[in-house]
Amino acid sequence: MKQTVRLATLMLLLIISMPVCAQMQWGVKGGMNISHLSFDSDKGTSIDRNGFFVGPMIEYTFPVGLGLDGSFMYCQRGMGDDELKQMGFDLPLNLKYTFGLGSSVGVYVAAGPDFYFDFKKNEKYNRRQRAMVGMNIGGGFKLFGHLQIGFNYNIPLGYSGEVTPGDALNATFGIGDYKNKTWQLSAAFLF
Repeated sequence: MKQTVRLATLMLLLIISMPVCAQMQWGVKGGMNISHLSFDSDKGTSIDRNGFFVGPMIEYTFPVGLGLDGSFMYCQRGMGDDELKQMGFDLPLNLKYTFGLGSSVGVYVAAGPDFYFDFKKNEKYNRRQRAMVGMNIGGGFKLFGHLQIGFNYNIPLGYSGEVTPGDALNATFGIGDYKNKTWQLSAAFLF
């Protein structure tokens, strides 16, 4: 417990002492979702679907290469079968570390929680979770201080939905829960 308190105090002191040199940028981020829906049913099937995301982002970087970034994006996961499509807001919050490869190019790795809020109406027999929490893992390139090209993998911490008896989907996928794991390819421009 004492080590945890010491580490938290050290981190707080670092955060308080660095804002003078920290850099904050905001921008626009967008890209493509490649969703892999895996069904936990007697048929054990899975399908892949594409979607997109777009929205504003903010990045706060300390001089040591460590930073935070967050986005508020409109997101579609699982285009195609209308009953499996998710439409909502995605809020990823990532801790990011950047390795400089010169003055105009950097490579970053990022990880953090992801909060997804589905606002599409549930179908009668296909119950999607309205709010989901997941974990992001990703990386990418920073170019010329303003452009970022990245990839991200989102792993849900719970089930994304459930196919129940009477649903037309259970003939193909079976009855049971499913998870929506998503690869994201993104581009962002920071001002």
